[in-house]
Amino acid sequence: MHKYIGLLLVFTVSACQPAVETPVEAGAKKMATAAPPAENSRLAIVLDAQPADVQARYQYRHPKETLEFFDIEPGMTVVEGLPGGGWYTRILLPYLGKEGHLIGANYALDMWPNFAFGTAEFVEKMRTWTTDWPVGAEEWRDDDSATVSAFIFGSTPASMLATADVVFLARVLHNAANFEDEGGYLTALLDDAFNVLKPGGTLGIVQHHAREEMSDAFADGSHGYLKKSFVIAAAEQAGFEFIAESDINANPMDQPGEDDIVWRLPPSFATSADNPDLKAEIEAIGESNRMTLKFRKPE
Repeated sequence: MHKYIGLLLVFTVSACQPAVETPVEAGAKKMATAAPPAENSRLAIVLDAQPADVQARYQYRHPKETLEFFDIEPGMTVVEGLPGGGWYTRILLPYLGKEGHLIGANYALDMWPNFAFGTAEFVEKMRTWTTDWPVGAEEWRDDDSATVSAFIFGSTPASMLATADVVFLARVLHNAANFEDEGGYLTALLDDAFNVLKPGGTLGIVQHHAREEMSDAFADGSHGYLKKSFVIAAAEQAGFEFIAESDINANPMDQPGEDDIVWRLPPSFATSADNPDLKAEIEAIGESNRMTLKFRKPE
């Protein structure tokens, strides 16, 4: 954690003359006594400490604005859905601080075989994820970071029920929606999100955003995109109240057609890795257009 070093301004005034503050001196005194500016907040310091490759994606992921929109604060218990390689985890751990707790939540075990990469070996590795992930997350912690634990959607431990202040789902829902007919995965995921939250707790969703006029076949999650109306309806069906939305993660440059997949965009470049010209066009679009929705569990 970066530490700010205060500067002590010493003014020497002649004993024979009354002290007269110049405008510069007056401004310095005001800065020294005023509250620290917003950019010096704990979250800003954490974000400033991230590696350059992480900061390069702030223009698309807007972590400061996103976490603030979901009212995530130090000392909270936060569930992070599908933490993966830890992009947000490494921000949340120091931001939540030593009084906070971060809970990773992964897809249900029997959902993984639906993916092309969901081999028996991969599924077997996922069986120990709830113990493996916290061990790995320890590498990103220090003495001023949140503690960590984990659970699997559809298998929430009773000890975690009604303990979280915020459930944060960034680009998580499309796969669960895509495989809903195979095992009710989206329904179970949102039910678990509801149950793990304290009354009055927040559900924050960031999700690849399909235009409402696009076909339901396109926006079923298989292409990575969902419609806002679908996400709101699914969350409300789980018992949540829709509170607010923000365009902080919107990207109007992302205008997919019915045959497009979200993984064509950076950082995946799934359809252009071997085509430099096409890759340049895709890169100019940037990351996906995303809805940012805030819900509340009723008191």
